[in-house]
Amino acid sequence: MPRRAIGHLVGAALIVSMTSNTAMRAEAPAALAGLQFLLGEWEAIGEQAGAAGGSTFTASVQGHTIVRTNYSVTPAKGSTPASRHDDLMVIYVEDDRVKADYFDSEGHVIRYAVEARRDDVVVFVSEIQTAAPRYRLTYTRRSPTLIAGTFEIAPPGKPDGFSAYLSWTARKTK
Repeated sequence: MPRRAIGHLVGAALIVSMTSNTAMRAEAPAALAGLQFLLGEWEAIGEQAGAAGGSTFTASVQGHTIVRTNYSVTPAKGSTPASRHDDLMVIYVEDDRVKADYFDSEGHVIRYAVEARRDDVVVFVSEIQTAAPRYRLTYTRRSPTLIAGTFEIAPPGKPDGFSAYLSWTARKTK
């Protein structure tokens, strides 16, 4: 192999190496900064007798995503059996916009646009679809160790007609 070709190969390898190292050191997206108060483990408080729930928000993929795992347990009541709900949400930045994809143990998938309205409020709003309900999930920091959550639903055909479905308070445990 001619010396000139070897020089080109070494130069190309050096450029690839520098590009890879730069990519590995890429900083977490600034757009996720308003969600940092959610990081940690949270336990639902004030639940009905026997009910339990909690969430964990974890920075992942070197700070480029936030992964939320969540569960709730509802005790048996009358003829209704006890149940457990599990879900996963991946929060990420795409084209400088914060988005989230939600998946749960009942087979639901929700795609959200995410907005940090202040340093203490984050709102997830689902896409408008013609024949499907619309969802809005809001987290509000009440103190460094307390958050309040609300989950609202708007019926099909009324994309802004949200009404409360669930609300809760959670305490940070870690």
